[in-house]
Amino acid sequence: MTSIVYVLNGPNLNLLGQREPDVYGHETLADVEAACRETGRDLGLDIRFHQSNAEHQLVDWIQQARGEAAAIVINPAAFTHTSVAILDALNAFDGAVIEVHISNVHKREAFRHHSYVSGRADAVIAGCGTQGYLLALQRAAKLVTA
Repeated sequence: MTSIVYVLNGPNLNLLGQREPDVYGHETLADVEAACRETGRDLGLDIRFHQSNAEHQLVDWIQQARGEAAAIVINPAAFTHTSVAILDALNAFDGAVIEVHISNVHKREAFRHHSYVSGRADAVIAGCGTQGYLLALQRAAKLVTA
């Protein structure tokens, strides 16, 4: 049986590979999506991959996931530190939630040390580069089959 997993990406991740490559690396979001789809196939997961710079769009996708997904992997990007709306939407989702950050947010500016999303997340992966997405999918697969 295939489980649906939403992989959601917040603001500026569409610029991955171009924006601050010393922090975020040289891979593009398309590279991340391809790797997630391949890993998802290997794990028996059906990946729904989305990115938006708009908070309301992420909330809409989280609400959509309520009716069909077993898990959400989310890199909320800057919304991590500001969005109660995303937290509230995640709190209404019954499946597993894995929070991902490409950089180690705890080695960066102090304001990045607080995450609204972490209070709901079943796991948080930070500082593993884009490999963090693949680790998150592996964890999600374990959680949805447990």
